Amino acid sequence: MGSGKNSSTAARKARIEEMRRAEQARERRNRALVVAASVVVVAGLVVGGVALVDSRSDSGSKGSKGSTASGDAKNSGDSGHFTTGKDGVRTWSGKLSRTHVTASVSYPMHPPVGGNHNPVWLDCNGDVYTKPVRDENAVHALEHGAVWVTYTDKAAKADVDALAAKVKKTPYSLMSPYANQAAPLILSAWGHQVTVKSASDPEVAKFFATYVQGQQTPEPGASCTGGVMK
Repeated sequence: MGSGKNSSTAARKARIEEMRRAEQARERRNRALVVAASVVVVAGLVVGGVALVDSRSDSGSKGSKGSTASGDAKNSGDSGHFTTGKDGVRTWSGKLSRTHVTASVSYPMHPPVGGNHNPVWLDCNGDVYTKPVRDENAVHALEHGAVWVTYTDKAAKADVDALAAKVKKTPYSLMSPYANQAAPLILSAWGHQVTVKSASDPEVAKFFATYVQGQQTPEPGASCTGGVMK
């Protein structure tokens, strides 16, 4: 059994390293695209500025009504409920929306496991946050296949420290305090969530192995860096 376990661990490490290399390659491509896009944006701003002046001239004294940008909705867009499996993992049965919004979102679960979210993801490359983060950015990280570890002030310091150490060495994971949750220690992924008793709870390793870039990931391989870091 030992050799089988070692083989599985080696394969997982190789998979994570492959994802890390792929992410670095994507970042290099993205930087090149940003430079090219900047040229296009500048040209567009010049043209848009002219059009805006013409538009305002046409409106004259009629004035203009303010409008809400598409996707600026406080509703999460989610529908459904949690179903608890024999292993204690709660799976969301129903719809988890994926619209990008800039407003604050009211989620039906805490921490949220999906729904409308901010266009910018929270950095999740083994990032440990000591202060609360925005749900809307963290949900975007879950969409990229991250596991989010959250804890309240009732969690034992030893467990918090041990989980932080695990997150720091695991790409596609993040950790932050979260006051408004039902238990001291909770692990979340897109559409899935579990309460654990301690850092040594066997469900911790199982949840990470299953859901870090797992089959539930809406955007597998999407970056976990280059977002926001708070």
